[in-house]
Amino acid sequence: MSRQLKTTLLVIMSIALGCGFMHHLIPTEEMNFERLHIFLFNLCSGGTLLIYFTEDRKRLSKKGRLFFLLSICFALFSFLEWYVPTLIIPLFLATITEKVRIDHFGSIVPRDLFNIRESVSRKFHQASLLCLSMSLILSSPVILNSVYTHWFYLEKLKLDTFFLGFSFPLSLISMSVIYSLMQKHEMEFTVHIKETLFWTINLGVIVFFVFILARWFVPQVMIATTLFLAVALTLYLYYHQGIQVQQKAFLTSGILFLLITSITGIIYILVAFSDSYDPQRQLPLLRLHAFTALYGWNLSGLAVISRHGDFPLRLHSKKTIILHWFTVLVLCPAGYFYAPSAVLAVIFYIWLLHTLLFNYGPIDLRLVSAEDKVLKTE
Repeated sequence: MSRQLKTTLLVIMSIALGCGFMHHLIPTEEMNFERLHIFLFNLCSGGTLLIYFTEDRKRLSKKGRLFFLLSICFALFSFLEWYVPTLIIPLFLATITEKVRIDHFGSIVPRDLFNIRESVSRKFHQASLLCLSMSLILSSPVILNSVYTHWFYLEKLKLDTFFLGFSFPLSLISMSVIYSLMQKHEMEFTVHIKETLFWTINLGVIVFFVFILARWFVPQVMIATTLFLAVALTLYLYYHQGIQVQQKAFLTSGILFLLITSITGIIYILVAFSDSYDPQRQLPLLRLHAFTALYGWNLSGLAVISRHGDFPLRLHSKKTIILHWFTVLVLCPAGYFYAPSAVLAVIFYIWLLHTLLFNYGPIDLRLVSAEDKVLKTE
């Protein structure tokens, strides 16, 4: 990855977190920075990195640069509530994403998703691109209905709620990296388990979103619990089958973030449907859930795919992982409520990003040796 792209990502992702604390300076009633907080991280940074990772070039391609520029425009226009261009831009973004997917996987129809011989890692990768393009395409009618036509009304189908769906492609590409770093020589039983986990995670999230829109309590709890178990089983497989490369500790840390996200999500569902539910009292839980999802789990995957051509490097450093956890679990949630903590959160987050994007620190030769042995046996 070029230094220019690394610097651009550092700036955009830092601004994204900063927008999450802008309510300390400008009241939300006057200007809501939540969309920029979500878009700049998920769509602009995450979507661009997904394109970059899929094309596997040293520099961002013309398609990647166009995606990045259009996504920035989409984020700004949505933030400013200029909705006419936001009806059109997602269609161009989806076209770029599909072009990249077809070029990489060689087929308009994603038949490989149903091919048992196709690796689960590649299935997650293609599903990530499909999810991104579908989310972009669906965003246009959602905006059209919410802002102009009002054909139908669902309480949970708000623009800001729907736009959170842009984080799901990042989860899938993170899963793709995790499954790609598991041992290839395995029992047939394990192959079927991984295949089941692929469909459980993908279909589970889609069904879960439908249940959220329908406000069905019991099905939400059941699907959320199923997804938690799927993540826990993924962690178990990765712990035992993950090859000893430098990314393993950092990706394991990312899965633990996802487990926390799953647990806080289940707790929030239980509380939200209780008689004593108070949105303000549960706000700390909701913010913890959001920060661990975006800046814990998703950032773990993005960090690895952004540096996939730079290894070996010291991404498994305990100091880096501790910095990550302290920033996401302590400073960010506290920063939402206290301005001084918000300043510290942004400073520590920039430090973390700089470490993840630019670090070429001392290499653990034991891990390099282990990685070489794995590659030679495959």
